[in-house]
Amino acid sequence: MELTGEQILEYYQARFQIEFIFRDAKQFTGLSNCQSRSCQCLDFHFNASLIALNLAKYEADNRHSSPKPFVFSMTSYKRREFNRHILYTFIDKLDLDRNLILNHPNLPSVLSYGTLAA
Repeated sequence: MELTGEQILEYYQARFQIEFIFRDAKQFTGLSNCQSRSCQCLDFHFNASLIALNLAKYEADNRHSSPKPFVFSMTSYKRREFNRHILYTFIDKLDLDRNLILNHPNLPSVLSYGTLAA
């Protein structure tokens, strides 16, 4: 009852961000998929899952070069990395010129194919 409106809003925003972290960790990094009952194994699994999410967010933030504010979507990150993987597979399997493709001006649109608009 003693909190100001600004403090309540700040706490609510922080809580909402925490919910996003757990949602993404459950959906994309297997947070809820451990079958062990050992406390050490569970602790390791939870840490590994959350670290994977944080590393993905860190890498996406480092790649962000737009003047727009950084918005992270694990769905888009996963899609972008899959597109990168499949493109490199095509380059290797078809003996294509890697430099020609990776320096093409349309490469960002190819890599972001199927991602969510932020």
